[in-house]
Amino acid sequence: MELVIDKSGHVRFVYDETVDLSALGRLSITRASYVEPDQFGSWYADLAPLNGPRLGPFSCRSQALACEQAWLTHNWLVDRT
Repeated sequence: MELVIDKSGHVRFVYDETVDLSALGRLSITRASYVEPDQFGSWYADLAPLNGPRLGPFSCRSQALACEQAWLTHNWLVDRT
């Protein structure tokens, strides 16, 4: 898990359950995307909550999750300014 801490002390990360993050203090978890199937069984990662693209179609959920993780890491997690 990669944690990014900004100058004001806010921590940004792509959530998983590897580490109990409650030790960092009060958590505020917000959804960054939706990984859902369509009516034909193809999977999509919709990053609209971050004004991102809809990625897919993928033949299985794990592919959509991997692509979602890569997009979030490259485009949202690391502040490139």
